[in-house]
Amino acid sequence: MTDPNAIQPSELDQLPDRDPEETAEWQASLDAVTKAAGPHRAAYLMRRTLERAEGAGIALPKLLETDYVNSIPTSAEPAVPGDEAMEQRITAWNRWNAAAMVTRGSKYGVGGHIATFASAAWLYETGFNHFFKGKEADGSGDQLYIQGHASPGIYARAFLDGRLNEEQLDNFRREAGGNGLPSYPHPRRLPWLWEFPTVSMGLGPLSAIYQARFNRYLANRGIKDTAGSHVWAFLGDGEMDEPESTAALALAAREELDNLTFVINCNLQRLDGPVRANFKIVQELEAQFRGAGWNVVKTLWGTAWDELFRLDTTGALVRRLRQVPDAQIQTYQTRDAAYIRQDFFGGDPALVEMAKLLSDDKILECFHLSRGGHEARKVFAAYKAAVEHKGAPTVILAQTVKGHTLGEGFASKNANHQMKKLSVDEFKNMRDLLELPIKDSDFVDGVVPYGHPGADSPEVRYLQERRAALGGPAPARRVHPVAPLPAPAEKAFASFDKGSGSQNVATTMAFVRLVKDLVRDKETGKRWVPIVPDEARTFGMESLFPSLGIYSPKGQTYEPVDRDQLMYYKEAQNGQILNEGITEAGSMADFIAASTSYSTHGEAMIPFYIFYSMFGWQRTADQMWQLGDQLGRGFLVGATAGRTTLTGEGLQHADGHSPVIAATNPAALSYDPAFAYEVATIVKDGLRRMYGEAAPGEDQNVFYYLTVYNEPMPQPAKPSVDRIDEGIVKGLYRFNTAESAGITPPANAPRIQLLGSGTAIHWALKAQQLLAEEWGVAADVWSATSWSELRRDALEADEALLRGEERVPFVRQALQGADGPVLAVSDYMRQVPDQIAQWVEQDWSSLGADGFGLSDTREAARRHFGVDAESIVVAALAQLAKRGEVKATAVKEAREKYGL
Repeated sequence: MTDPNAIQPSELDQLPDRDPEETAEWQASLDAVTKAAGPHRAAYLMRRTLERAEGAGIALPKLLETDYVNSIPTSAEPAVPGDEAMEQRITAWNRWNAAAMVTRGSKYGVGGHIATFASAAWLYETGFNHFFKGKEADGSGDQLYIQGHASPGIYARAFLDGRLNEEQLDNFRREAGGNGLPSYPHPRRLPWLWEFPTVSMGLGPLSAIYQARFNRYLANRGIKDTAGSHVWAFLGDGEMDEPESTAALALAAREELDNLTFVINCNLQRLDGPVRANFKIVQELEAQFRGAGWNVVKTLWGTAWDELFRLDTTGALVRRLRQVPDAQIQTYQTRDAAYIRQDFFGGDPALVEMAKLLSDDKILECFHLSRGGHEARKVFAAYKAAVEHKGAPTVILAQTVKGHTLGEGFASKNANHQMKKLSVDEFKNMRDLLELPIKDSDFVDGVVPYGHPGADSPEVRYLQERRAALGGPAPARRVHPVAPLPAPAEKAFASFDKGSGSQNVATTMAFVRLVKDLVRDKETGKRWVPIVPDEARTFGMESLFPSLGIYSPKGQTYEPVDRDQLMYYKEAQNGQILNEGITEAGSMADFIAASTSYSTHGEAMIPFYIFYSMFGWQRTADQMWQLGDQLGRGFLVGATAGRTTLTGEGLQHADGHSPVIAATNPAALSYDPAFAYEVATIVKDGLRRMYGEAAPGEDQNVFYYLTVYNEPMPQPAKPSVDRIDEGIVKGLYRFNTAESAGITPPANAPRIQLLGSGTAIHWALKAQQLLAEEWGVAADVWSATSWSELRRDALEADEALLRGEERVPFVRQALQGADGPVLAVSDYMRQVPDQIAQWVEQDWSSLGADGFGLSDTREAARRHFGVDAESIVVAALAQLAKRGEVKATAVKEAREKYGL
């Protein structure tokens, strides 16, 4: 692995050496120590010497930083292949059309961002012309995580390429008409172009790391050769403040992901002002990435600075660049030469003398225009160094000017992120600066025109030839024609139909057992991707360790302490389990990469991510929204679910609301199964819908959320109920009636319908017995496997009614003719079952676990929340008393009898 702290070429090229002979002596001394005493002794002496220098106050960069200069000196820059002048013209057209699109859209008040792409244009153009592999070549192509605020520039390039037209540009951020463009990279909204949603800041860099890691996972497991795929993540320097942006840096270095490059656009500005007003964000990021083990390439200064560095015979310029805070560099961008002479050069005699040799134009060229991120040659050199570096991921820190080429009103202004348009005069100045052939007469009624050199112009031909050589258009998303996966053997699912007999089995254990059977399937078993955040033993999954192996690119380089045990901790290079440690965010990033492999790599994978339900949606719901945007497929499993099932764990472990959050995600199919056979039925249908033969009109781009419990209970056999599988999948079926439960209610007994989900159905079944035996009430018990799917179906029925179509919601169909009122109960807040209340024709009431959780026994917790069997009985009697079907005194008697 390349040492990230090794001396960079820039330090030999751009730092002046007034006594080369003395330098050679020091170097010879180091060589001699290395030869005589070994590299460890040499490293020790160097470290002590640097510490002494720091203690003496000698101005040196920190050990993890290099000076504020380019990592690749001008003399070492490779020539850029191709036609730089042609690429300059292409970039000019893209800059123009990006600004025109946002400006034209501003009259509708829909917003848009101009300044970000203006700073990053060359970072993208160089990649598109020379590095980014498309989807039409061999392999899967590269994966591009485009910075969200740069989307206008990407649309502008697609327009030049002929992939978008003027009408679509004019509908930027106006999608309702069906021919618009989404504001940011949204695959669900524009699935042929965007591959990865990135504008929820921090999720792009996190996902890029796990995507690069998943590429290696596929290769090491022999599923897909991904050696030709490179992951590029384009990020803002302000975005790096998000914790998720840097959360997995160590993972990328630890696993030597040299198939990954971060390109951080260091324009030194975030939304409101400087990223590090009193400090230097580039230096901070360099230290952070070097410390994590990344290869760092700094591309800070353009070629105009070469003359200044040649004049720096004392090192004064390098020292001054290290001293000046970012906010002052931003200020230089907007000030005249006299100010820069005084403020930047005026404090050091050597710099004063240097400034005398520089014209005002030269000073302004350097401080206003010349940044490494604005020059194709500098960017090309950085990209080439990144893709050729082996043994570690690379981060490129490219310095730019936010709002570059947009004029004095934009460049480096604090407010430019919120500025949505240029005036006609500003556009004309921009046109002259970019040397575009757009006439004044093209501005009709003050509307800025789009610019295009013509479909057969040299610019368009060049652009398309370069993309053809690299494997087709980019960015692009492709869903490869993949045959549906064959359904697993029915035996794996049918084994749950007979129940568990006298054995108590938690639904968490039932799900794990089902997966153990499914991964053995000869056809699809290898496609399962088990993901767990260091809780496999909690969920009873340790039995999968020796059979499937835990993925590690290094295999197992040690003898595990439990090697003599049957279920020992086995790591393997081709391991199937992704055990991520204590990181729900990392596990979700894994899930997203695996769940979209059908499009990214043309390989359908079946991820299931199992987690403490409380730490899923509550902690990483933003990533679950990202998952829906990216059209991911798979199974999320919230284990140890419910507010009262975790004895003793307390408030922050007691989940009473994850189904509420899940219900807000249009791509999530949320289920709260009560029994093992329901779990099996739901998983079977999910495999059919997402990976097999979906029914007409069914959206395959969904994911499933199942809550499963750690409460061992007898698992009943699957009842012989008409169309039970349909009821399980759609969300509701009658589990039993009072009569089928062996209860003989009195003639004309009052009747009530008890709806329960998850573990709550067991309380409902006990309440059914109490109601019959002690109060003469007949109760039917229903299993509500999905409150949110019932609601979704009912909402669709309402929408159909608005279109003049008659459609009865499934929940109303299922309950049609059921006698008496309905009482719903779950181990979640009442808002969960109340989702369907308005579509139930019978009188409705509900019970739930509202409020904070608490530590106690299950029985005490359920009594506290009023959801135990006795509480259900009292609530049922109250409902019947309102209808005059039982005496009002019965409610009081029941309360006293049960100690409520």
